[in-house]
Amino acid sequence: MRQAAVIALAALAAGLAPTARAQPKLMGWEDLTARPLPKASARIAYGPDPLQVAEVWRPDGKGPFPTVLMIHGGCWRSDLATLHIMDYAAEDLRRRGIGVWNVEYRGVDRPGGGYPGTFQDVSAAADALLAQARDYGLRTDRIVVLGHSAGGQLAPWLAARSKVPTTSPVHAARPLRVAGVVMLGGLPDLATAKEGCGARTVARLLGDPARPNPLADTSAAALLPLRARQVLIHGALDETAPPALGQAYAEKARAAGDNVRFVVVPRMGHVEEIAPGTPSWNEAVKAVERLIR
Repeated sequence: MRQAAVIALAALAAGLAPTARAQPKLMGWEDLTARPLPKASARIAYGPDPLQVAEVWRPDGKGPFPTVLMIHGGCWRSDLATLHIMDYAAEDLRRRGIGVWNVEYRGVDRPGGGYPGTFQDVSAAADALLAQARDYGLRTDRIVVLGHSAGGQLAPWLAARSKVPTTSPVHAARPLRVAGVVMLGGLPDLATAKEGCGARTVARLLGDPARPNPLADTSAAALLPLRARQVLIHGALDETAPPALGQAYAEKARAAGDNVRFVVVPRMGHVEEIAPGTPSWNEAVKAVERLIR
């Protein structure tokens, strides 16, 4: 890994031999997905496509329960990830008494995905939460949106829907009100997201390159201030979404007047951010609980 090589070279330059502590073993996706897969309480279709679904994670008890709307990453590509990579995180929140609405959407590699379809899917999933929350005992008065990686771009965008121009195909007349946003290894600024997911993928997400200002209705950084509290959490060794990307967005958001907290977790990578039991996920839980109560 490039980051590990940098650490090793720094140690040698200081006259020190690289140590296990200097080169922590980061989690791979197989370390997360090898865990027993928990099962959601219900599965809801918000559109006709098989990817236009959301899964409900309802805590035990009567309710109503505080609610997190969860959005997975995977560089906006359905062949890289599905909503199930978030199942472990969703189950952890469910056990803590927090309901979860875990969203699937069409990626840029699927018919109808990209611009505007991916954004329209996330919007429709949020609208479906409002429509069906009561059936599952979910509260909608203080919704927190949590996104990982590419989902950490869609999460703040969802909070910014009210600022999307009315001429845009992704405009929403009555958008979901969001109390807080938690971005885990997120890529909130599409102007720099190519550093994490590649220029070609970001271009497919933005759609027709000839349309005027494609960031104006797609990138949270172009829609600031969000008027929602935001927490950005990055593993210090995250190479998919380096902390510098989150820090740059946090500075823009603060300058625009938003309440933003930026956290870097030492010795953690990208997968750890959604893996219950890790320091990164512990920070995510603390952020959610502060924002949602």
